Amino acid sequence: MAKILVTGGAGYIGSVITERLLDRGDEPVVLDSFYQGHRASLPPGVQVVQADLAETLAVGQLFSRLSIEAVVHMAAISLVGDSVRDPVRYYRENVANLLPLLEIMSRAGCRRMVLSSTAAVYGEPAESPISEDCPTVPVNPYGWTKLMCERILTDAANAPVARSQTALRFVSLRYFNVAGATGRSGEMHHPETHLIPRVLEVALGQRPHLELYGDDYPTPDGTCIRDYIHVEDLAEAHLLALDRTRTASGIYNLGNSRGYSVREVVDCAERVTQRKISVQKYPRRTGDPPQLVASHRKAAEELGWRPRLGLEDMIRSAWEWRLRHPAGYPPHSPS
Repeated sequence: MAKILVTGGAGYIGSVITERLLDRGDEPVVLDSFYQGHRASLPPGVQVVQADLAETLAVGQLFSRLSIEAVVHMAAISLVGDSVRDPVRYYRENVANLLPLLEIMSRAGCRRMVLSSTAAVYGEPAESPISEDCPTVPVNPYGWTKLMCERILTDAANAPVARSQTALRFVSLRYFNVAGATGRSGEMHHPETHLIPRVLEVALGQRPHLELYGDDYPTPDGTCIRDYIHVEDLAEAHLLALDRTRTASGIYNLGNSRGYSVREVVDCAERVTQRKISVQKYPRRTGDPPQLVASHRKAAEELGWRPRLGLEDMIRSAWEWRLRHPAGYPPHSPS
């Protein structure tokens, strides 16, 4: 039974990874400040350490006390617009906090990490679907922070080590939009910026309408096309990446290799919920590319990962979770 540290393990994606680790017989240990995470999302019996990554004493004590074999690093802040308004905070939280974590891991002999990265490292790519060979030119501080994390891990993995030591091995996973829910865990953010939860809030009467920014893009229906992955498929990719770090490092895109337009998402949500989704049109937002779709060919070849669930699965599972939890997680959950 391997002890796996999941930083940010009480977040939307981290909680599903924690659940899957537990299901396959590992022993996940969750490190979370509960700034964004929720205790109610975690399976019973999971060991939880409430601390921020900046609290290096607490993180160091955790590694001294437990024989952590690997780290799934989910802890980060990830709102693109917020990163433009407050870039220093993003560099501190996403980049600076990685450095002491790696030093603590090295001292403890823990030399394996999976990094939750982002396809935002590509900025506004000229090709679609996007491959790992596409130039990385982020257009916002959030994308730059993740690219810097990848650079740090690449350099650390390539650094010479003593004969008695093991080199760091890491896998970075780049993906766009995540959606869907499990029986236990669903998506809830404050503020909510993701398309599918916002659509479902309209269906629930919690939001008057969906804001549609631009319907004149060079796409089949005029609305932006984006890649979506079910959170269960994404969790599976993290587990396969974790296994990969036993023997090698790598960087992989994750996606459906086909995208869904805003209009397709709304139409699918109306079919699933059997409710009308009111839409209000607004002008295009600056910097929104018409289409962003990631290729998963390399992940299929080297990790054995392929997405199993489509848009309707994502919306249906998210809708069922929201019907059971119309207000999201309990108000008393730390957040």
